[in-house]
Amino acid sequence: MNDLYAEKQRIIQELVPGKQVTLAHIIANPDDILYTKLGLNPETTNTRDAIGVMTVSPAETAIIMADIALKAADIELGFVDRFSGSLIITGSVSSVEASVRAIISYVEDKLGYSAVPVTRT
Repeated sequence: MNDLYAEKQRIIQELVPGKQVTLAHIIANPDDILYTKLGLNPETTNTRDAIGVMTVSPAETAIIMADIALKAADIELGFVDRFSGSLIITGSVSSVEASVRAIISYVEDKLGYSAVPVTRT
C-alpha cells in the first residue's frame, strides 16, 4: 500500500514573492559569444566591457531598477522583463558596477528590500 501512495504523491511548488534582489552579478570582459547567446548584438553595443545581470522579486521592480541604472551611469539596457524580474545591462565595468550598486542601495534603503551581495567574474 505504501508503494501505491508513493506513486500518486504530488509535489506543488509555489512562488511566494518577497521583496528581494536575488542576483546581482557583474561579468567583466565577457566574450562576444555571450552577448550573442543573450540576444545582444556585440557590434551595436557601444561599450562591451561588462554585463550586469540582476533578478528581483516582485518582478515588476525590474522596471524601477532599469530606470535607476540608466540614471546612475552611462549604461545600455540589454533586457528588462517585468514578468520574470530580470535585468541585463551593458557598459564599461565601472558604469555597470555603479548602476548595480545604485540599484542595490535604492531598493534596500527606499523600498525596504533585502539584497544579495554584488558578485563579479
